[in-house]
Amino acid sequence: MSDFPGTTGLILEEPILFDLPGDPDAGLDPADVPEDLAEVPLRQAPLGLPNVAEYRVVRHYTRISQYNYGIESGLFPLGSCTMKHNPRVNELLAALDGFAWLHPEAPEQWSQGALQVAVELNEALQAITGMQDFTLLPAAGAHGEFTGLCLISAYYEARGELDRRRKILIPETAHGTNPASAALAGFEVVNLPPQRGAVLQPDEILPYLDDSVACLMLTNPNTLGVFESHIEAIAERLHELDAFLYCDGANLNAIMGKARPGDFGVDVIHLNLHKTMSTPHGGGGPGCGPVGVSERLVDFLPGPRPVRQGDGFSWATPAQAIEPVKQFYGHFGMFVRALAYIRRLGGEGLRRASERAVLNANYLRARLADTFELPFDDPSLHEVVFSDKRQKMHGVSALDIAKGLIDRGFHPPTIYFPLVVSGALMIEPTESEDQATLDQFVAAMIDIAEQAASGGADALHDAPTRSFRGRLDEATAARKPILRWTPADE
Repeated sequence: MSDFPGTTGLILEEPILFDLPGDPDAGLDPADVPEDLAEVPLRQAPLGLPNVAEYRVVRHYTRISQYNYGIESGLFPLGSCTMKHNPRVNELLAALDGFAWLHPEAPEQWSQGALQVAVELNEALQAITGMQDFTLLPAAGAHGEFTGLCLISAYYEARGELDRRRKILIPETAHGTNPASAALAGFEVVNLPPQRGAVLQPDEILPYLDDSVACLMLTNPNTLGVFESHIEAIAERLHELDAFLYCDGANLNAIMGKARPGDFGVDVIHLNLHKTMSTPHGGGGPGCGPVGVSERLVDFLPGPRPVRQGDGFSWATPAQAIEPVKQFYGHFGMFVRALAYIRRLGGEGLRRASERAVLNANYLRARLADTFELPFDDPSLHEVVFSDKRQKMHGVSALDIAKGLIDRGFHPPTIYFPLVVSGALMIEPTESEDQATLDQFVAAMIDIAEQAASGGADALHDAPTRSFRGRLDEATAARKPILRWTPADE
């Protein structure tokens, strides 16, 4: 046996000879591609990829994954984005074989479970929002905006009014994608001038209301984190002209169980399930942006769509359905996660989630209001917007504050948005975070403000200094982006 200490009985004096064929220097088996295809040159030149060992590739990608900051790393206070913890049990449910491996073209009789998930999610969203019906087809929030506007376009086309109904009114406190979606859907965007306060007043839209208006796109709660308290009066004025009220519902996590958009006159709303209902957010998706509609638009929803039929589930197409806006029926894995989130919390749990989100935002507001400028006095809901006005007096901008947070171990909040606030710092703690984490964030923000006030502006201009990458030249990066790896000899 072996002479190595502690290995007695583990290493044999005589090696075992495995009778297995193999050659460490051998290549792969010959390709079985037909010769006529193999001879077709698919590339005109070599790829030029570096020749490195597998373990080096694995180490490279593992290393850069450790440079990344995600919600698993700590607080992610991006305002408007709602970067919160996603319960892992919902990921497990979405990965069940019956869901994950179901082919999108499987026969109806084999898809009853999936159809039931879609129908029950639709019904749950109706109950939460007060809308008449939903399509789950859109793949993201902006995709939902486009779909909702296509529904409005189809409505006016059916009435022979589309040539006249060309205008979409959009206030400055709306989400930034709204104008692009309206233009893409073929409408004329009318940006309303800066409003007098944090919420839109009914008299501020009166000069723009006539029979050329198709709808007003309003975000509620808006991008200042403030509830649009005059929304019922605004809806009434629009409906008098047979125009629509579109509500960007990306901030639903502030009002679940407290207010239903359908009850205060909303005709179209999209929801970001990848923000509110426990699905991954960021990194390009996958997302889910279902669109809810009032009675006037139900017949225009894209089909075919899952419906109840007797004791089972089937597909149906509304009478005046617009063309599908996505292949197959949306991102089904998102449906599973969202329904699991809703079923786990129930109505009371959803209400408490909103209350917690609002409480956390107001806690940060109360702790930081003496240090950072609060541009509006209106009550905050799920997020709070500060400005860099006080720090600007010491030569420190919102960008410097954001970079300073990186050195203190936190991901920065959203900066310079909404545009209605100069030097905006838009902070959304979400309902996921506890007080201890929020206190650490507050301490970091106050430390940055004190550093700025005590002559430390130059140091903040150099931040971050403790991260993998230092401060980038953002202007050059935007104007001359490097979008692919280029071999050194090119």
